[in-house]
Amino acid sequence: MALIELHRAERTYHLGGEEVRALAGIDLEIDEGGYVAIMGSSGSGKSTLMNILGCLDTPTGGSYVLAGTAVQGLDDDELAAIRNREIGFVFQTFNLLPRTDAVTNVALPLLYRGLPRAERLQAAAEALGRVGLSDRLHHQANELSGGQCQRVAIARALVNSPSIVLADEPTGNLDSTTSEEIMGLFDELNQSGTTVVLVTHENDIAAHAGRRIVLRDGVIVDDSA
Repeated sequence: MALIELHRAERTYHLGGEEVRALAGIDLEIDEGGYVAIMGSSGSGKSTLMNILGCLDTPTGGSYVLAGTAVQGLDDDELAAIRNREIGFVFQTFNLLPRTDAVTNVALPLLYRGLPRAERLQAAAEALGRVGLSDRLHHQANELSGGQCQRVAIARALVNSPSIVLADEPTGNLDSTTSEEIMGLFDELNQSGTTVVLVTHENDIAAHAGRRIVLRDGVIVDDSA
């Protein structure tokens, strides 16, 4: 069953009187449990596509249906709700609060759902256990290595039990050994049923995914297993 359905999706920006067409009609379906790498050079549209998939932006043309919900007609509050319910984000720069411990960083998305503090911390501790950091619950982010920080970020992405994890250059700030460890974690998540979509410019990272999509000038030029 398709979790993500884009049909003729377009995204146009107006910058200084010019019209920039970042996406020029994308047709894309990703099934539940898929593992997809999105590639392309700078300006190809991959970041715009990721923003639309993550409900951080909406198409200016065409349609996007996520988990049965038509996204393009939603207001900001509805977009925030679907992000919180369906999507976990992992970024290259980790985006952790540096002077806050790991368990509190991971619990943060649950705050927006109004869960009691004890439930938030319990769920966060379980998510950290999934990424092998049960012994680092109370270490502050600035006391952790880069690889550990990315594991915390992945735990935070998982704490809401999302339908999909979107990862934007998740190994961009890591050395090659740590990158492989983190990609092993994404592999395990996908094998357990989580849909994973990652943006990368590295072929060895993309090789972990079962499907590779290449963008150029806002269109898909390659879609292969």
